[in-house]
Amino acid sequence: MEAMSGYGDNWGLIGHEWAVNLLAGRLATGHTSHAYLFTGPAQVGKTTLALRLAQALNCTGANPPCGGCRACWLIEERAHPDVLFVEAEGASLKIDAIRSLQGFLTLRPFEARYRIAIILRAQETTPSAADALLKTLEEPPPAARLFLTADAAGSLLPTIVSRCQVIPLRTVPVAQIEAALREQSGCPPEEAELLAHLSAGRPGWALSAAREPQILAQRAEIIEQMLTVLQANRTARFQYAEGLARTEGLENVLAVWQSWWRDAMLLSEGSRARLLNVDHLATLEQVASHSGPEEIRRAVRAIRETLKNITTTNVNTRLALEVMLLDMPYL
Repeated sequence: MEAMSGYGDNWGLIGHEWAVNLLAGRLATGHTSHAYLFTGPAQVGKTTLALRLAQALNCTGANPPCGGCRACWLIEERAHPDVLFVEAEGASLKIDAIRSLQGFLTLRPFEARYRIAIILRAQETTPSAADALLKTLEEPPPAARLFLTADAAGSLLPTIVSRCQVIPLRTVPVAQIEAALREQSGCPPEEAELLAHLSAGRPGWALSAAREPQILAQRAEIIEQMLTVLQANRTARFQYAEGLARTEGLENVLAVWQSWWRDAMLLSEGSRARLLNVDHLATLEQVASHSGPEEIRRAVRAIRETLKNITTTNVNTRLALEVMLLDMPYL
């Protein structure tokens, strides 16, 4: 087994110092909750913090989580017999997965202090799965701990939220992410600055993009296709919508569009505060000048509504994209 280095005072996280300090304080006094709900945007650090807390609770080192003991190592690798990761298979987290979780938690720990279930993207639970989960939260076994992650507390049943201690994670300052990329990932200064801006305060996204060059390549392709289709007529836009509706990772495509048009809106209103797509500044300035504030605000609203509809309703995806493209400016 290869030893891991210790995590240090902030448990190896970028940002979220207040949350680490809170949890470390509870651990020191032995007053941890039986259930925690970590909320925040995707890739902001929810899963990492839940994992670190699981390590800290079961760590055998001197300064939990030490990152070097057997328990810490196995949990990091998601291979510890007393720590279960639960997530949706497909579009939703079904009741069978929660029943398996319940069976897992009723058993005594095999080698650790606690049996821990980490439920990822808990907002994806079906109604029946949510009801079953609520029963477990109401009467957990003594040696059981449950950690949930979700985009927002409001996306879960209020009764589930009320039985958890909520830890709301917010986006991390760009400068802090940039410094971490340079120090931890060895990113050149220009790349670290760009990734930090594009991350929109999400350290997980920045670290992934630093490790996987194809993420930036895919983003460049998405922006190029967007600019091309917005120069096309209505017929071409409808043809593009048909292909886009079948695209894997459609939400990511629309998220890139949304961030790009958000920057255009800021520029159209005379502000350069917190621009994300700093490598497309010249093009953004041209579009902001050409389209004007009202057209750009309409584009931002159209993308936001489309993202909401395709992720939360049974809307016809192709039709939703066609409507969105009709609300976009002609460049």
